[in-house]
Amino acid sequence: MERVYLYDTTLRDGAQTQGVSFSAAEKRWVALELDRLGIDYVEGGWPGANATDDAFFAEKPSLRGAKFCAFGMTRRPGRSAANDPGLQPLFQAGVDAITLVGKGSARQAEGALGVDRNENLRMIGESLREALNHAPEAIFDAEHFFDGFKEDAGYALACLEAALEGGARWLTLCDTNGGTLPREVGRIVRAVAGRLPIERLAIHTHDDTGNAVANTLEAVTEGVRCVQGTLNGLGERCGNANLIALIPTLKLKLGFDVGVDDDALARLTPVSRAFDELLNRVPNRHAAYVGASAFAHKGGLHAAAVVKDPGFYEHVDPARVGNRRDVLVSDQAGRANLLQRFADMGLDVTPSDDETRLLLSTLKEQESVGYAYDGASASFELLVRRTLGQVRDCFELLSFRVIDERRFNANGDLVTLSEATIKLKVEGQSYFTVADGNGPVNALDHALRQALIPRYPALEVMELIDYKVRIVSPEAGTAAVTRVIIETADDEGRVWQTVGVSGNIIDASFNALDDAITYKLFLEGSARR
Repeated sequence: MERVYLYDTTLRDGAQTQGVSFSAAEKRWVALELDRLGIDYVEGGWPGANATDDAFFAEKPSLRGAKFCAFGMTRRPGRSAANDPGLQPLFQAGVDAITLVGKGSARQAEGALGVDRNENLRMIGESLREALNHAPEAIFDAEHFFDGFKEDAGYALACLEAALEGGARWLTLCDTNGGTLPREVGRIVRAVAGRLPIERLAIHTHDDTGNAVANTLEAVTEGVRCVQGTLNGLGERCGNANLIALIPTLKLKLGFDVGVDDDALARLTPVSRAFDELLNRVPNRHAAYVGASAFAHKGGLHAAAVVKDPGFYEHVDPARVGNRRDVLVSDQAGRANLLQRFADMGLDVTPSDDETRLLLSTLKEQESVGYAYDGASASFELLVRRTLGQVRDCFELLSFRVIDERRFNANGDLVTLSEATIKLKVEGQSYFTVADGNGPVNALDHALRQALIPRYPALEVMELIDYKVRIVSPEAGTAAVTRVIIETADDEGRVWQTVGVSGNIIDASFNALDDAITYKLFLEGSARR
């Protein structure tokens, strides 16, 4: 198999994502995970640019196989590379490779840098030569290369030639504004390969037209053998090429050796989701290969067929990328969907034909009034287990009341207050609790737990991590039926989703919260019959 090298820029490009900021400890975790996957180059950031990068490079992670890279820019005009203060932190970083970005466009050199064309070429070549005095490998990123090539192909190629003469291991063609399309990428890479050794070319794409992965694959198809990208496609604006999608596509679809063995490939989904967790981001359910819905099957006939022959509906075995098949249950469901989900849940009984028909009928009735179980698997499991007599009610709601108050306080500040009052029975004992919270759902949660935690202490370690509201019947205006989905997690890393539906958003929220608590108690054994 031909080798394609992977260069990760998450710790620099990913940090430019709106709302994303890495600490030095988080950078270290990411670098080690990338190394475990088998990534060839891990770019740590820009030494000297900020305190976080300085701290990170001061205590570099110990990587087993990946080359640790420092990123910076070519020397300033009018200075020698050896005496440029901007390059000194890179030279002193003690890294395996130094990556330097320089202008690959005549217009950028003259307009953005304010230098003439020849000086830009000297800046590129001299900087790379000096970098090789301080690191075993130097890499050149030709910024705005594709736009520069379209404007002045001769000069864009001259920039690459200057870098090659300076000793660059990789000449990276950068689609900096993400506006180049796959056919253009292929044409330009072929033109570059006519002048320069194709085995020295790398590709760096952005996703502004939704084509970052496609552009990267096009470049590889034309012979490029190093690809740059980020975990989960993180990056400024619309993001960078997504390595999580590129790795299995290059390995499983195109047959390239990318340095990621089968065991590491099976960690792809956990790594992707753990990275989102690190950043407190909700994982994209529809992400290729690793999304929760990537191998989900909903239609009845479709689901029946996928159980018998998954190859027709799944382009790869989900286990190869660490994911799993999910046969969803919905109003399109058939018997095969239900039986597959029963197997996934590990039900310890075999439902009879009558029970299966009853479940299917109940499910379709529930979804006809607004319930959606394909995104609330915990509520579905409770529905099944209740029908089969495997779940007992650990508490009984007698009534609840929620009061929301919006007023100005004594200082003239606008404040909102929520207070919940609940009457319920727990193991035959009546409770009356009152609690406030940050909104009505939070107040209900607090009031419920006041009564339940003394009897069920496991509830203390569960928390609501996401809350979604969907209007089911928008034609009804403010009287519309509301669907609420709550996502809950506990200290053991388990995450589950529950659903509630009602014409009253607070009632819908309580129904979802009720299921969330009951499911936690079921997991702990308290709600098992």
